[in-house]
This record gives sequence, structure tokens and C-alpha cells, in this order.
Amino acid sequence: MEHLPPDAETINFKKEELTLPAGRANVLALVFALPVLLVFIPVYVWLWPEQFEAHTLESFYQANKMSVFFYPLLLFIPGAVVHELLHGLTWAVFCKKGLKSIKYGVHWQMLTPYCHCKEMLPLRAYILGGLMPGLVLGILPTIAGLVLGNIYLFAFGLLFTVAAGGDALILWMLRNAKKQDLVQDHPDLIGCIVYRKV
Repeated sequence: MEHLPPDAETINFKKEELTLPAGRANVLALVFALPVLLVFIPVYVWLWPEQFEAHTLESFYQANKMSVFFYPLLLFIPGAVVHELLHGLTWAVFCKKGLKSIKYGVHWQMLTPYCHCKEMLPLRAYILGGLMPGLVLGILPTIAGLVLGNIYLFAFGLLFTVAAGGDALILWMLRNAKKQDLVQDHPDLIGCIVYRKV
């Protein structure tokens, strides 16, 4: 595991690891995504009830029955890549070494891409990078689909809001951090390392 040396930047900080086992993190990530579904889906149905009439649903299914399961998978793969790129590009703005401090890869056992920031970042910068994919790919398209009555855009946004549940979990784990704290991605586990000033 990569541990940062106690140099001038960290000597006056106390290190705290905020991590979770993969299994528990996956369950909690879904728990964090559930309220979004419980809020947005009823609102969409309330705003656009005609889209959920029996004949409309039947027509939609007949027109899309070959792709209703295939398209989400087709979207999710490049979307997962863009999700990680958004993390890295946002964090790189605040890194001393820019993109050189961002590592991309794939967890082959889970077939999921990942982004790891090697540098410590100020709390707000870390949070911004953590929020960006869920905001750009999730919340904004969900709201746009809701306003426009576009079920495809709405479903796209919901899909990537759920996908950002793990990010929301890590940000929730940072709820007690102070603005002067420094945060670094954990190199091996799900979570991060917080350096609190002493």
C-alpha cells in the first residue's frame, strides 16, 4: 500500500483512513441511490401521466422490446468510462502535477473502470471531483428529462445517478471533515485517507 511520507506537508497532520469492505460499500451505495429513485420517479409519473397509460406502454414496449435491455448496457459501458474521466479531470485541476497524478485502470474481477488520485487534495477540491460524475451524468440529465418529459434522458440520468451511489457514500463518509483537512484516495480500498491538522 502506498503510504505518504511524513514530509513538511503532512508532519502536522493526523492520518485517518475512512474505508469500507467492497461488499458493504456496494450495498450502501444502492441505499444512497434509492432516495433519488423514490423522489424523481413519482414526480415524473405525476408530471407526465399520459406516458404511463396502458396503450402507451404497450406501444413503447412493442417498438423497443429488442433494445429495452440492450441499450442500457450499451450506454453504461462508455458512461462508466466517462464517469471516471470526470473524476480525474476535475481532480487534476487541483493537483500539483496535473494529469500525471491521476491513474486510470480497470478492476478486472468486477469489470469496472476506476480513477485514483495520487495526491492529497483540499477537502473542497476532493468533494468537487467526487460530485462531478453524478452531477453531469446523473442529476442534470434527470432534471432535464423531468422538465422536458423525455423518458430516455430521464432514464439515462437515473442510471448514472444510481451509478454514482458509491461516490455519494464516500462523500458522506467525509461529513465530519473540516475545510482545512487534506484528503487522498485510498490506493487499495474503497474510501479515502483524511489528514487532519493537529
